Amino acid sequence: MRAVRVDRFGGPEVLVAREVPDPGLRPGTVEIEVEAANVMYLEVLVRSGRERDHFPVTPPYVPGTGVAGTVTRTGPGTDPTWTGARVVADTGEPAQGGGRLPVGGYAERAVVPAADLVRVPEGVEPRHALALLHDGPTALALARTAGHRPGLTVLVAAAAGGAGSLSVQLARRAGARVIAAARGGAKLDLARRLGAHETVDYSLPGWTDRVMELTGGAGVDTVLDGAGSSLGEAAFTTVAAGGRFVNYGSAGGRFAEIEPARAREHGVRAFGLLDVKAGVEGAAGALDEALELARSGELVPHIGLTLPLERAAQAHRALEERRVAGKVLLTP
Repeated sequence: MRAVRVDRFGGPEVLVAREVPDPGLRPGTVEIEVEAANVMYLEVLVRSGRERDHFPVTPPYVPGTGVAGTVTRTGPGTDPTWTGARVVADTGEPAQGGGRLPVGGYAERAVVPAADLVRVPEGVEPRHALALLHDGPTALALARTAGHRPGLTVLVAAAAGGAGSLSVQLARRAGARVIAAARGGAKLDLARRLGAHETVDYSLPGWTDRVMELTGGAGVDTVLDGAGSSLGEAAFTTVAAGGRFVNYGSAGGRFAEIEPARAREHGVRAFGLLDVKAGVEGAAGALDEALELARSGELVPHIGLTLPLERAAQAHRALEERRVAGKVLLTP
């Protein structure tokens, strides 16, 4: 079968599509004919070799964290009625200490445990379901952590990203006033289409002053920070006393560094990625909830770029250069 393989760590050019052996079915697993494979920034970091301490992946390997497609075969001891089902599922191998290594998705076929399968509801495109596989539960956990409600003002940083674009919609749906921060006109236009009341371009000087101006100098009640780095640290300065700062993303290369003493001094409750992950892991059925919201039209995942497997390097470059609004997918 065709798959993208990484034979050595390096730049996007190390992503090469080639023929590889079919994955073997094991007891309790199924084979999925892949319609689309998820592309995440995590895979960019792992491919570069920068995340070996946290994700000890060793080349050669096939990257990937999730797929959408149709079950074509079932392994020994697996319910055969899965055959023919449209599903989404995580890919990957168990990592020491828990979690999964981000491997196995960029391929024509993927083998995953049947226990990890989620059926795609009627009325939902499999690619849209895939766009919600990770970001849907994350956005729902962010909304719970933020405590969205009418009368609150929420600043969403990296508002055109996968989780950010969903967060804009969930905050608006809950009745909050949404200020979306992103880089460039195209991403800000997307945020407005998805429900943001106001937008600010955080590539421009004085963008936090504009946020304060939009709130009449009071500041926002909540920041959902998917940008990280200095942008996230700047966003923190816009939170009003008694507000919340939810620090979940590192699109800028690292997480925003907010000292607990500084947060206490400003009367701000600060939440980190582990708090958000706990919300994801503790929310049984979160993906089903996100898929149902998509089925009813209340949550619209945005797919900004879809490329064939052979152009996986281009997909990674687009993520590295922050040129994509929404999700990036690969198709066999």
